Amino acid sequence: MISTTDILVIAFYFGFVFLLALIVTLRERKKANQAADSYFLSGKSEGWFVIGASLFASNIGSEHLVGLAGSGARGDIAAAQFEILAALILIVLGWIFVPFYIKSGVYTMPEFLEKRYSSSARSYLSIISVISYILTKISVTIFAGALVFEVILGVPFWTGATFVVVATGIYTVFGGLKAVIYTDLLQMFVLIGGSLALLYFGTQGIFTNVLGVQELGGVSAIKQAITLENGAEVGAKYFNLWRPFDDPDYPWTGIVFGAPILGVWYWCTDQFIVQRVLSAKNISNARKGALFGGFLKLTPIFIFAFPGVIAYTLSLNNPELLQNIAGETEYDQALPALVMSFLPVGFKGLMVAGLLAALMSSLSSVFNSCSTLITFDFYKKYNPEASQKSLVRVGQVSTVVLVVIGLAWIPLMKVLTEGEGIFKYLQSIQAYISPPIAAVFLFGLFYKKINSSGAMKALWFGFFLGSLRILLEFLTNGYETGKAIWNISEGSFAHWFVSVNFLHFAVLIFVLSTIILFVGSKYGKVKSDQELQSVIYDKAVLNESSPNLKSDKVLTILLIIGVFIIWTIFSPLFLGGV
Repeated sequence: MISTTDILVIAFYFGFVFLLALIVTLRERKKANQAADSYFLSGKSEGWFVIGASLFASNIGSEHLVGLAGSGARGDIAAAQFEILAALILIVLGWIFVPFYIKSGVYTMPEFLEKRYSSSARSYLSIISVISYILTKISVTIFAGALVFEVILGVPFWTGATFVVVATGIYTVFGGLKAVIYTDLLQMFVLIGGSLALLYFGTQGIFTNVLGVQELGGVSAIKQAITLENGAEVGAKYFNLWRPFDDPDYPWTGIVFGAPILGVWYWCTDQFIVQRVLSAKNISNARKGALFGGFLKLTPIFIFAFPGVIAYTLSLNNPELLQNIAGETEYDQALPALVMSFLPVGFKGLMVAGLLAALMSSLSSVFNSCSTLITFDFYKKYNPEASQKSLVRVGQVSTVVLVVIGLAWIPLMKVLTEGEGIFKYLQSIQAYISPPIAAVFLFGLFYKKINSSGAMKALWFGFFLGSLRILLEFLTNGYETGKAIWNISEGSFAHWFVSVNFLHFAVLIFVLSTIILFVGSKYGKVKSDQELQSVIYDKAVLNESSPNLKSDKVLTILLIIGVFIIWTIFSPLFLGGV
C-alpha cells in the first residue's frame, strides 16, 4: 500500500504544478491581456532548453511509461526503436522543416498546408488531426493514467480518469501554451528522476530476490536469469532491438523503412509537436530545442522500457507480480507493480508523481494543440474578424468537448488493445493514418510541381486504405479463437490485408500515396514561385536560419553517434557481451 509520506509527496507535486501554472498564467494575462499569439504560441518567446524539455515531456505520456514498460516485460524491447528513431527525425525537424515553418508565420500545420496546396488540404488535415488526437493521444493517455491510479492508488478506473482530466484541463484551459510549456519543463525533471530511481531500486530487487546474491553485475545478471528460464532465443528478445523480417510485431524492415514514416508525420508535421518549436524566439532556438529533444529521446529505452524487463525478471520468482485479479498475466501492469513492490517510502510517491507528470504533460499539450487547430482552422477561418478574446474562448470550450469524446472512446479502445498492449495499439493506429500526410509534407517541401490535385488524391486514397485496415482489425479481432465478428480464412486477400505487419503496411500506404501524389499532380494548376515563398525548399532560408551553425552541426553529429551506439549495444553483434 502507498504510505502517508508518499501521498504527501504526490500532493506537494500537484500543488507545485498548479502554483507554477498559476504564476505563468497571471503573468501572461497581465503582459499580453491573453492575446491569441500569447495563448496559443507562448508569445513566440521561448528558448531552446524549454522547447526541448517540452518536446520530451509532452511526447512521453503515461502510455509510454506503462506501454513501453509493458513491451519490455513481454520481450518486445524492440518497441523502443520508435524512441531512438525519434532522435534522428528531430534532426530532420530542426534542419529541414523548422526554418520554413517559422518563416511562413503559421499558427498550425494545416495552415501551412493551405499555403503550400489549398484550402481543402487544410480542412482535411485539421479534421484528421483532431480525430487522430482522440484515437491515439487523448483516450490512450487517459486510459493509461487511469490504469496507474487503479493499480497503485486503488482508485476506481473511471474516477481516476475523470480526476486527471479535470485537473489537467483546469490549468490548460486558462494558461494556454505558456503554462503547458513551463509545467512540461518541471515534469521532465520529475519523469527522469522518478524513472532513474525505479531503475536503481528495481535492479537491487533482482539481485536480492531472483539471483540471491548482489555480487553479480547489472544487465548480465538479468539476461542470465531470463535465459535460464526461457532459453537463449527468448532471452535475446529482451535485449535485441533488431528482429527478423518475419517478426510479427517489429521486423527490422518495418523499423528501417516504416517507422521513419510515422516519425516524419509525428515529429515534423503534427501540431501536437510542432507547436512547441513554433513558440521559439527564433529559428536558432527552435533548431537547438529540437536537437535537445533528440538527446532526451535516447533515454526511454533505459528508463522506461528496461524497467519492464526488470519487472519480468522479478516475476520469475513471483508470478503474482504481473497477474491481474483474474490471475492472468498483464504485462502493461509491469511499471505500476514495480513501483508498488520495490520502491521505498518517498520514492514511491516520486514515481507516482512522475507517472502523473507524464499523463498531465501529454494531456495538457494535446488539449492546447486541439484548441489551436479548432480555433484557427475552423473558427477563425470562417470568422476572420474575430476578436482575440473570442479566439481564446473558442479554444477553451473546444478542449472541454474533446475531453468528453476522448472518455467516450475508451471502452472501444479496450477491445482494440486486448492482447496487444497499449504502445503497439498507439503505433499501429498512427501507421494507418500518417503515411499520406508524411508524403504530402515531405515531397511538397522539395518539389514545387506537386499541386493540390495530387495532394488531395493522395490524402484521400491513404485515408481510405488506413480506415479500411482499422475497420477490418476491429471486425476480425479474435478470429483465431472464433470470437471475431467476422471470421476470415487464412490465405485469403482479406487475411493478408489485415494481418500484414503494421509497419510494412505503413510502407505500402506511403509508396502508393506517393505515386498518386506525383501522378495526380499532372492535373491541376501549379502555384507560382511567389505563392510558394517560405513553404518550399529554399537554400537562402536555410543559410540565414542560424548564426551558430557550427555548434548546431556538432550537436547533430553527437546525436547521430549516440543513436548508433545504442543500436550497436542492443544488437546481435553485441549481445554476447551483454
